[in-house]
Amino acid sequence: MKERLIELLLERSFLYSDKPIFKLASGKMSNYYINCKPTTMDPEGLYLIGNLLYDTVKDWNIKAAGGLTMGADPLAYALAYTSFLKGDPIKAFVIRKEPKDHGTQKLIEGPVNPGERVVILEDVITTGGSTLKAIKAAEDFGLKIGGVVVLVDRQEGGKERVEAAGYRVYSIVRKEELLEVYRREE
Repeated sequence: MKERLIELLLERSFLYSDKPIFKLASGKMSNYYINCKPTTMDPEGLYLIGNLLYDTVKDWNIKAAGGLTMGADPLAYALAYTSFLKGDPIKAFVIRKEPKDHGTQKLIEGPVNPGERVVILEDVITTGGSTLKAIKAAEDFGLKIGGVVVLVDRQEGGKERVEAAGYRVYSIVRKEELLEVYRREE
């Protein structure tokens, strides 16, 4: 499943240039860009991601999974659906980037309660800033962080930064794995 996911990511989500033409959220320029949404919103991508995430977290004793909208949303939904099919339901939740300015003004949406142990999901990690923002919002809500799972680790220090803050981080796919297959297929 991981090999097929790497193929899908390369087909749908990976752009490469010999010159650093892609501006990242961090402001840094890069030779490659990974927009996971064409893969994470694809039926086969959801199937693969749901199974890979479930296999990663099934023994972590978590009640729910989520992260910053919108990158983490399809990951959480894929995991929730897959976990239900396997008879081990894990709920999904969403962390808004900003609280709603009307209604309940919630930052966290979904069937989670303070005190529950959760996993934070991230589609792509670069510096770790978004991941740490999601962790803070979840902890401020009262959730207990059981770990972090990222779909793609750009291997630019983000994983290490989050680990240095005291959280375990697991990467489904690393940049070096994507580039290895990319170069082999070129």
